[in-house]
Amino acid sequence: MKIAIASGKGGTGKTTVAVNLALSIPNSQLVDCDVEEPNCNLFLNKELEPIASSKITVPNIDEELCTYCGKCSQMCRFNAIATLPEKVIIFPTLCHSCGGCILDCPEHAISGREKCTGIISRSADMEDHPRLYEGVLNIGESMASPVIKELKRWIEPDAVTIIDSPPGTGCPVMTTLEDTDHCILVTEPTPFGLHDLRLAVEMVKIMNIPVGVIINRSEEGNLIIEEYCDKENIDVLMRIPLNKRIAELYSQGIPFVEEMPEWKERFSDLFEKIVNEKVLA
Repeated sequence: MKIAIASGKGGTGKTTVAVNLALSIPNSQLVDCDVEEPNCNLFLNKELEPIASSKITVPNIDEELCTYCGKCSQMCRFNAIATLPEKVIIFPTLCHSCGGCILDCPEHAISGREKCTGIISRSADMEDHPRLYEGVLNIGESMASPVIKELKRWIEPDAVTIIDSPPGTGCPVMTTLEDTDHCILVTEPTPFGLHDLRLAVEMVKIMNIPVGVIINRSEEGNLIIEEYCDKENIDVLMRIPLNKRIAELYSQGIPFVEEMPEWKERFSDLFEKIVNEKVLA
């Protein structure tokens, strides 16, 4: 089973939930798909080893064959190719590797070349729990989705998978959520939190993924998120209070389920609820 932890905005506690949930489930693996700034290992301190690289295909121009007709530039909707009177300029960071320019060139002057955009790593200890997989986008690269796709290829099918998604509702998040069984949206009880939660809920509904909500830094009497979830018929799976002890452990890089065992039981119960709902669906 694959459960994605996502949020409409950064800073809601998404990684906190992902790490503590993974630690509360036997035979689990944690996949950090926030490849622009992976931070699950700040709480787990695992030794990681590189296992693969993410590669994309970018165009390569043969200047001897090119007639500078401009057809490649005209077909590229991402403006990754500019044709000048006597030169073609490639912008690799804009290229989406569709291969259209290669097919469209009447002189067969364009070929593809591989470019590494990121590195995939995993826990060096095979028996360590949870097994951690991490993707890191290379500095200067702009597209996270190819790294996320390569990272997800390494997911072990027999283990429960907790996926820490990038924040927001853009392409990297949608790439992360593809083929997942359930999405937990982490939010906070503020107007900004509610605004971005609405966007995330719409995204998940379009993708037809079952969804529940965890309210982080929950305060008694503040029902702004509960009222929205009740209106949208979305389960509030858990409320994590604005708690000094949890904040202290977070600041020290310690998952709070390790020092507060009652929370490990709560996360375990949350997982069982999601599994039971999937069985009954």
